[in-house]
Amino acid sequence: MDQIALGDVTVTRVKEYYGSVARTPAEFFPKSPKDMWQEHRGWMAPDFWNEETNECVAAIQTWLLRSEGRTILVDTGVGNHKDRPNTPLWNRLDTDFLGNLAAAGVRPADVDLVINTHLHNDHVGWNTQLDGRSWVPTFPNATYLMSRPDFDFWNPANGHVPVLGRGNQNVFEDSVTPVHEAGLTQLWDGSYRIDKNLRLDLAPGHTPGSSVLILKSGDDRALFVGDLVHTALQLVEPEINSCFCEDPVESRATRHKLLGRAAETNALVFPAHLGGHGAAEVERNGSKFAIKQWAGFPRMT
Repeated sequence: MDQIALGDVTVTRVKEYYGSVARTPAEFFPKSPKDMWQEHRGWMAPDFWNEETNECVAAIQTWLLRSEGRTILVDTGVGNHKDRPNTPLWNRLDTDFLGNLAAAGVRPADVDLVINTHLHNDHVGWNTQLDGRSWVPTFPNATYLMSRPDFDFWNPANGHVPVLGRGNQNVFEDSVTPVHEAGLTQLWDGSYRIDKNLRLDLAPGHTPGSSVLILKSGDDRALFVGDLVHTALQLVEPEINSCFCEDPVESRATRHKLLGRAAETNALVFPAHLGGHGAAEVERNGSKFAIKQWAGFPRMT
């Protein structure tokens, strides 16, 4: 099992998808020069970049945490049978994610908390599942933690126009509204204390309500940074943004802040989509950062 212990918290990686995201580096990270990828090819390929096809490689995964007797899911992937007409790779998937979760010893009814680091389509999909013709909460006994800024931004009733355009079409309706109407959501702002080991803070930029989950238990530290780090290259080149960042300037500032905190506190950095070993320790390298060591899990295949 892909599991590590950080103080009194266990962290398990639950896979939904791993492979190409059908975007070249130039498409996914439009201001990243080609020679930057070549410079780091020795460790970027093949875990994070398929050099032969020139496509970015990523994982869709959920971090399963057990802390103070509670079962917690960090992000819920794409989900099955979701209509995603503007994201063909995620359109009407049929994966065995719940089977993978069961292999980690968790049934949907066992989940106590679901944390959505932000409300993009590949972070909220398993919030719900299809029951007949209706979307119902997948984790009926859980509280779903969503930041209020993201909830308000992605609510179609508020008329915001994201950089994704229609790329997040149907997501609020099929993966957010059903759990909210079921009374299972807890909307928070600023900071939210989960327990003595875990706290959520806003980390805006990628989306207005993007968040970071901060783990502090015993001598161990970790930051679950969602999509503030979307590819491993951003661990060493923090100026690079993905094409999905709502506020590029704020995204860069938040990334520098979080990576700086990780370097200063020896915290493991857990991006949402990192394949390979899943997490890394970083250290300062002038105005940038360097990977001190890969940590966490066996390489994902």
